[in-house]
Amino acid sequence: MIKRHQLAFAKERLFKGKALIIYGPRQAGKTTFTELLLKETKEEILKLNGDDADTRSMLSEANSTLLQNIIGSHKILVIDEAQRIPNIGVAIKIVVDQFKDVQVIATGSSSFELANHINEPLTGRKYELLLLPIAFQEMVSHTDYLSETRMLEQRLVYGSYPEIITDPSHAEEHIKLLANSYLYKDLYLLEQIKKPILLEKLVKALALQVGSEVSVNELSKLIGADNKTIEKYISALEQAFVVFTLTSFSRNVRNELKKSRKIYFYDNGVINAITGNFTPIHQRSDVGALWENYLISERMKYKAIEQMSATSHFWRTTQQQEIDYIESSSTSIAAYEFKWSIKANYKFPVTFSKAYPSSTLQTIHPKNYGSFLS
Repeated sequence: MIKRHQLAFAKERLFKGKALIIYGPRQAGKTTFTELLLKETKEEILKLNGDDADTRSMLSEANSTLLQNIIGSHKILVIDEAQRIPNIGVAIKIVVDQFKDVQVIATGSSSFELANHINEPLTGRKYELLLLPIAFQEMVSHTDYLSETRMLEQRLVYGSYPEIITDPSHAEEHIKLLANSYLYKDLYLLEQIKKPILLEKLVKALALQVGSEVSVNELSKLIGADNKTIEKYISALEQAFVVFTLTSFSRNVRNELKKSRKIYFYDNGVINAITGNFTPIHQRSDVGALWENYLISERMKYKAIEQMSATSHFWRTTQQQEIDYIESSSTSIAAYEFKWSIKANYKFPVTFSKAYPSSTLQTIHPKNYGSFLS
């Protein structure tokens, strides 16, 4: 069993008078995480699942009397796939406010319905945790640093979902199934996703241009949909934890791009499953893009585990000067350039160095990437 580093964070927040909401993509290990979280508890546990019609029916119109009957003597209420339940935020609010000795743990494989129904009712009543596929630092703890770095090319091609890591001999089969079935399950249930074929075309287009700036106009022409639909579908993909967006960093330089963005995938294996390309890394022409996606997605995991508040961006000017990744906080700016070739000679743009003289600058390559991810 691979120990998830966020278990300690979650354990410290049980029975503190707030609900614990665990978000993350399907198949990322939320159910296993919850089981490990509660493994040593002696309290009675009630488990419900939002995929069950009767659970949705009961909890969508819950009141304190009904919830008392449902919960009974249980001290822990676990609701899996909570995003499937209309008005689930109201039900959880009632439990948090009126059943002080009951701990609610709700998991969601998409943030849209869960967020829409939970954020307002549960303001000040919840802890949130983002659980993504297995992180580099978790694998280093599970095996060791050298063993995990030896798996780098495997991770770049097949990704880091739990099932891929625990059963590498069937990696291609597993990641294809995940990318083609599980990943979009929540999206296909949404009324606004009226054309699944368009969604699939969009996902493939995004997978083929990882690391490049995203133009909604170009995507619109490419897949035959209007800009509004493209924006709506991209937003849905973000809320289902398939992709995430980096915006451009801009503070001082007049010609910095201010409204551009890049879109990355939370897992490299998903990219390759979508494009149907599992060719080994040494034969790939897109290794630079896969390397960039891997490092940035792994950094997102690192930030989630460490509860980092720093914001993530890329940097580019109208003169096409660019830096792959910027991480900024109120007190510091760190700039990173990603190079697959260890011999690559990269010099950070003087424009950036002059505008942000106190920033740290580092090139990340296969020989030193471990320090960036742990």
